[in-house]
Amino acid sequence: MSGQVCCMVMKINLDCNACCRKMRRIILRMKEIETHAIEKQHLSVIVCGRFVPADVAIKIRKKMKRRVEILEIQELSNNNADDGHVEQVPPPHFPDHAMQMPQFHHAISQHA
Repeated sequence: MSGQVCCMVMKINLDCNACCRKMRRIILRMKEIETHAIEKQHLSVIVCGRFVPADVAIKIRKKMKRRVEILEIQELSNNNADDGHVEQVPPPHFPDHAMQMPQFHHAISQHA
């Protein structure tokens, strides 16, 4: 594991709910990933944590058996880590639509 915190945006074909569930399960089992967001509509996955981006992409590609494309990598580094001063790093910005929970509306039929 790397000592540097980074966020990575990947493009992966998540065409059904089962693929999204499998991706979530794989990400949750990876200890180096701290936070994640799966955007089925945009076919993208955002992961943040202390990891080497290429290694995480390769692990996901092997486990999902799908092509993974790295779109963006943002490294969040602490320059003052040597003197004991800890710099506050703001949390990564996720688009508003990524954090909204889906709303399910079920029709309730009444039987007489």
